[in-house]
Amino acid sequence: MIVLEEKNGRGRSPHKPNYSPEELMAERLDAVVEVYMKLREIKATALELDLPPNKVKKLLITAKVLSYPETGEIQRLLNSGKTMAEVQEAMRLSHAAINTYLPYSKCVYKTAEISQNAERMARYRERKAAVQSLRSIIEDGGTTGEMEQNLWNCVVAFQQYPFHTSSGLTFSYSLKTGRNGAYTKELFIAPQENSKPLAWSSVQLVFFKAIEKRDTVFDRPKAVGNIRGISYIYSLFCRFGVIKVPGEVEERMRSIHESN
Repeated sequence: MIVLEEKNGRGRSPHKPNYSPEELMAERLDAVVEVYMKLREIKATALELDLPPNKVKKLLITAKVLSYPETGEIQRLLNSGKTMAEVQEAMRLSHAAINTYLPYSKCVYKTAEISQNAERMARYRERKAAVQSLRSIIEDGGTTGEMEQNLWNCVVAFQQYPFHTSSGLTFSYSLKTGRNGAYTKELFIAPQENSKPLAWSSVQLVFFKAIEKRDTVFDRPKAVGNIRGISYIYSLFCRFGVIKVPGEVEERMRSIHESN
């Protein structure tokens, strides 16, 4: 029997670390640029990092990755001494819209916002590291136990992540803890509240079927295996990099991702 190490994170430490707004801003800029350069979509980047799209756009402008004619014109008007009200009238844009075209000029946040952004970046780092580790173990031909452990780490890290099935269903999942404080081996799918949870054994079974056919491009969920919950597992494994899917399927899932 293989015993999986737990990363249950049950309850957070009541003592919040001291975050540097400048360091946090630099980290957010790096993360947003990294994800955007891969996805090339603002909304998909926002969903990946759990950030509002307008903030992603503003961060990309700050990092000089994106540029808009409106940005230069707004800055020119402000530098010429125009008030914000006058700029709004000249540009025919609301104050909120004008703000999205301007780069961040300072790193002043409320304490709650600093903590929230730091937790978002921590989740992103954890998910990225879990996927990289799983892919490395698969590539290196790790043992069954190593593969299962790294797959489980991914499952733990991606709780509440906004997935989409190939047919367009938006979903996420969560894990519950047992009396001993360790996670139970069941994935509770939302919003399917009344359905049976997805068993870890099913995830494992599909995983090893997929590993046996690593070079196969799976064009639909049941091509991987005819197992209950395969539509959800297909989406997870696509995100984890366990399976290959046709480009149009990946693009369609990303487009679905954007539309919500």
